[in-house]
Amino acid sequence: MEWLVWIGAAVTLAGLAGVIFSIFKISAAKRNAADDDDLREKLKKIIPLNLGALFLSMIGLMVVVVGVFLG
Repeated sequence: MEWLVWIGAAVTLAGLAGVIFSIFKISAAKRNAADDDDLREKLKKIIPLNLGALFLSMIGLMVVVVGVFLG
């Protein structure tokens, strides 16, 4: 089940890349926000990306654990 570990690692890295991307988007939103309401609107668009990336990373880590247990 070594292939399962590698697939899980790839999915985890994709999730981690999404988290890093959302960090950069949030940083840019903070720099370019005119006021608090503008910042809230920008963050409302970024938070689903962040949560999706965290979910993808968690699923990838679960696949890695299953691959280790089966292998």
